[in-house]
Amino acid sequence: MKKLSIVSNDLFLAHQNPPGHPECPERLLSILGALESSGLLAKTVPMETRPATEEEITLTHSKPYFDMVKGTSGKEFSQLDPDTSTCEVSFDAALAGSGGLICSVNDILSEKIDTAFVLARPPGHHAEHDRAMGFCLFNHVAVAAAHLLANCGLERVLIIDWDVHHGNGTQHIFYESDKVLFFSVHQFPFYPGTGSLKELGYKGGLGYTLNVPCPAMLGDEDYLRIFTEILAPVAEQYAPEFILISAGFDAYQVDPLGGMLLTSEGFARLTRFVMQLAEEHCHGNIAFLLEGGYNTAEMGLIMRSVIEEILDLKVSDTGFDPKRTTCEHTVSEIRRIYSKYWNF
Repeated sequence: MKKLSIVSNDLFLAHQNPPGHPECPERLLSILGALESSGLLAKTVPMETRPATEEEITLTHSKPYFDMVKGTSGKEFSQLDPDTSTCEVSFDAALAGSGGLICSVNDILSEKIDTAFVLARPPGHHAEHDRAMGFCLFNHVAVAAAHLLANCGLERVLIIDWDVHHGNGTQHIFYESDKVLFFSVHQFPFYPGTGSLKELGYKGGLGYTLNVPCPAMLGDEDYLRIFTEILAPVAEQYAPEFILISAGFDAYQVDPLGGMLLTSEGFARLTRFVMQLAEEHCHGNIAFLLEGGYNTAEMGLIMRSVIEEILDLKVSDTGFDPKRTTCEHTVSEIRRIYSKYWNF
């Protein structure tokens, strides 16, 4: 059984948005309740974590932006963009999210644990270099990737984002870099409006932003086909040294903010797929961070399926049935466009 750490923090629950906001503490309560009642939490390994430092956050975010978010600390309410606000502890919660992922990758590299799943609130992948966006304050996955490159001697990090919304912040932060390969499969056109097939990276990063914009209503078989026919060959050529997963669960079949048809078993199969990639290419170095997912009644069900997979309590099939897919045109178009940079 894998040595897995589930990183939670009271601050993740204490972060509050206005009443009725979909990014709410009940998301985590559903997850933690399901993991506790199923006995899965007892099978995980505790981890000591710390908040990210200013120096770590400003590897990816500007100092003025860091100071602005810090300035919300202790204030009952601050509106940062139409979707994103803070309460008294949101700054500290965001630091805890980034710090939890930094501690996770450090412990994985030092072989204290095999992998980790950080249950961060607020999430991170929409946060830009210098502004909050889409419920996100600091871009935890980007901060951890920058830490791996700056402080751990790594040169190639693969970020896989399967949230139903495009990870605009992560893309833009590494848009000119070949040290991070950013792969995003997302509904399009959809919020935040980025992630088209025209967005391939820039300068030295050209070809290292790999967007898979998809129509709504794709399901498990489609996602496995995309991962098999696009992600797998590119990952083999890139040979990452670490894989970070922006694990949003709003592509779930009954998520209120998405339009996809993934099942809990589908997410388990994607989890097995990326774990196999990590075993093949980077000695199993992989860490997960919670992004979206807003069906509070079923977040626990989804995460239970994913955590069982990570712990090797089950081993799901990662194959797909092409007769049950509708994404053939999408796959063909992406292969055509990216054939300048990768062999398929």
